[in-house]
Amino acid sequence: MGSESFEPLRTRYRTVFISDTHLGTKGCRSDFLADFLGKVSCDTLYLVGDIIDGWRLKKSWYWDSHHDEVLRLILRMARDGTDVVYIPGNHDEMFRAWLPMKLEIAGVRLCRDAVHETADGRKFLVMHGDSFDSVVRYARFLALLGDRAYVAALVVNRWFNALRRRLGLPYRSLSAWLKRQVKGAVMAIDRFEHALADEARGRGLDGVVCGHIHHAEMRDIGGVLYINDGDWVESCTALVEHEDGRLELIDWAERNRLSFLQRRVTQLEERRIAELAERRIAEIAARHISNIA
Repeated sequence: MGSESFEPLRTRYRTVFISDTHLGTKGCRSDFLADFLGKVSCDTLYLVGDIIDGWRLKKSWYWDSHHDEVLRLILRMARDGTDVVYIPGNHDEMFRAWLPMKLEIAGVRLCRDAVHETADGRKFLVMHGDSFDSVVRYARFLALLGDRAYVAALVVNRWFNALRRRLGLPYRSLSAWLKRQVKGAVMAIDRFEHALADEARGRGLDGVVCGHIHHAEMRDIGGVLYINDGDWVESCTALVEHEDGRLELIDWAERNRLSFLQRRVTQLEERRIAELAERRIAEIAARHISNIA
């Protein structure tokens, strides 16, 4: 008798939003992203900018099998009937030159921005958000992914999580934690969120979905729902819309306790080792970043 192959069970959503995957960089958690995309299905997939990091690819090339798998899964979703909408960001701005042609490539539509209507009738502006950099005047720590201080933080983040993996601990974004400790970064994030909410309000919409600053968030700002779907460099998060229109931010690494290692440690060991490692690496990162900035 012939053997039958079965597709893995996927969680069904009406819409999925992801951004800031930065494919082509060592910082991209393409392993986590491929795991996520392989376990979901949806009617519409929004790629909200900085999917491929053209800036970094001009300087160096990094591409592994997980990167290939991410692209394969996205193209398979498009082939199977998912409406895939690609809104280029600043790191994949090379695709913006193609926007006037209204191209559709392998079932993926290129758009400058979009208006998404949820199942419960709410309308959301969907855009990457980099056009508001001049409005918020970022602290240098947040200015660009290619900025030396931010790249240094991501390098430290890799060291930190390499240590955690060796100890059998799940992924945790140290660079995101460091960003929240910098007063200027916190203020810049707040200004960015208000600027995007004002843009949606000015267009008569109920909310906005964006990316760019690698800071997943969902909150009401003056009657407008601001949502940032996060990234797949630091936080490994996505925004999903359920069939009834309910919106939810998913932290994929936290939800699945992803460590990709079998070794387990006791809670006491985990707490003690994590505290020592985080304290030491945070000291090194803060010193390095302050020297650059």
